[in-house]
Amino acid sequence: MGAATAAKVRAAGHTVIGVDRHAAEVTADLSTPQGRRTACAEVLARAGGHLDGAVLAAGVGPSPGKDQSRTIYQVNYFGVVDLLCGWRPALAAGGAKVVVVGSNSTTTTPAVPRRAIRALLAGDVDRAVRAVRLFGGSAPAMAYAASKIAVTRWARRVAVTPDWSANGIRLNVVAPGAILTPLLERQLATPKEARAVESFPLPVGHYGDPDQLADWMQFMLSDAAEFLCGSVIFVDGGSDAYFRSDDWPSRVPTLGLPAYLWRFVRYARTR
Repeated sequence: MGAATAAKVRAAGHTVIGVDRHAAEVTADLSTPQGRRTACAEVLARAGGHLDGAVLAAGVGPSPGKDQSRTIYQVNYFGVVDLLCGWRPALAAGGAKVVVVGSNSTTTTPAVPRRAIRALLAGDVDRAVRAVRLFGGSAPAMAYAASKIAVTRWARRVAVTPDWSANGIRLNVVAPGAILTPLLERQLATPKEARAVESFPLPVGHYGDPDQLADWMQFMLSDAAEFLCGSVIFVDGGSDAYFRSDDWPSRVPTLGLPAYLWRFVRYARTR
């Protein structure tokens, strides 16, 4: 999806600075703190401190027979948060549109441990790893969903703060479902995983295409997305709606009303 987006953005006449472990303008391993620092610094140097947009599409999914929980957290959560925090002044200088690639696993995966999500938002990867160990062979799948929930919540939290929104940055999340990427192709080639994937509700009846997601992300990078802020766009063939047709939208819960009113008052005071 990231490669398809980069190709479309280049074709539209823009300069793209790609970050990957190989064959990119900036070579870096986002699973390590040093790799993230390298990616952040080299992109800023190439961009001259001015970024018009960013797509955070690097991601690691669960693989059979491997406990990749730590790597999943490092890439899917910190690989987004650390880079965007480091790039924020450059994004503000460009009045940038930013797209974080989330996942519909945020709303369709049951029993994701809240402790893992809270740990990631607190920056504690060790605690997040411990939180999924009890799931045994399902730990990587839980870690994946937790990483996407945490990064989506982080994005929504910061998107509406003055440091981001008032500085012209429009930060949003696209949540893909079953898109025919190499990750999904690998799962479909494994009989046990293929059965799980093929039994998952997909109302439109077919998998998504990376180019279709690239079109969505290109739109979210455009001036047409100026009024889009802190939104999560599900492009998943209807799976989220299948599971949660009556859960969203929902009103502010009564028990949450004091916090809601306080946020409203606090916002009014900053105007």
